[in-house]
Amino acid sequence: MGLDLDYTDGQTPLDEDEKEDLLIPTITTRGELDEFEQLGVEKANEWLLTKKFSVNKILTEEFVKDLHKRMFDDVWKWAGEFRKTDKNIGVDKFMIGIELKNLLDDCTYWIEKKVFSEDEIAVRLSHRMVLIHPFANGNGRHSRLIADVLITKGLGKSYFTWGSVNLAKEGQARAKYLAALREADQNDYKPLIEFARL
Repeated sequence: MGLDLDYTDGQTPLDEDEKEDLLIPTITTRGELDEFEQLGVEKANEWLLTKKFSVNKILTEEFVKDLHKRMFDDVWKWAGEFRKTDKNIGVDKFMIGIELKNLLDDCTYWIEKKVFSEDEIAVRLSHRMVLIHPFANGNGRHSRLIADVLITKGLGKSYFTWGSVNLAKEGQARAKYLAALREADQNDYKPLIEFARL
C-alpha cells in the first residue's frame, strides 16, 4: 500500500526514496506517522532530561545530528543524516554542512558577546536551523527542541512552551507559529520569541 501523506501548510514533502526508508511498514497515513514520530520526540526528551550539556557541546554538528537521530531513529533509516535532496525550503543539499557551521559559529558569538537576549539567541538558532532544513523530515520539531536544549542546558533558563500545543497539527497555534516564522524571515524576531514563551 505504501505511505500516503497529505501535507499541511509549512510541511516539507518527502521524496519517494525517502519514504522508502520508513522503518515501520504498518504506517500508511500522516496521522500514524505523526504518532510514531511524536513517540520518538518524547524518547529524545527523556534522554535529554538525564544529561548535562555545555554550550560548546550543543553547538556542534555532531550534537545536531545526534539529537535528530534520537528523535526519529525508530521511524526513519536516514534519521540523523543530512538530506540528500533539495526541498521547497532550505539551502542546497551540498551547502548544509557549511551553513550549519556558520549558524553554530554565529550562535557561539552571540552568546560570548551577549549580542541578543538568551531567548532571542535560542529562537534565532531555531529559526535559522529551519531555514537550513538539514534533514528530510522533522526539521521544525528538531529546531524547537535544540532551542529548548540551548535555553535550558546551555543558558540556564526555562523551557519554551511553543504555544503549548502540538505544532505538527493544523490549527490556530500552527498558523500563528508560521506567521511568526515569516516575520522572523524579515528579521523581526519579536513575534517568534513571544510565541515561544506563550
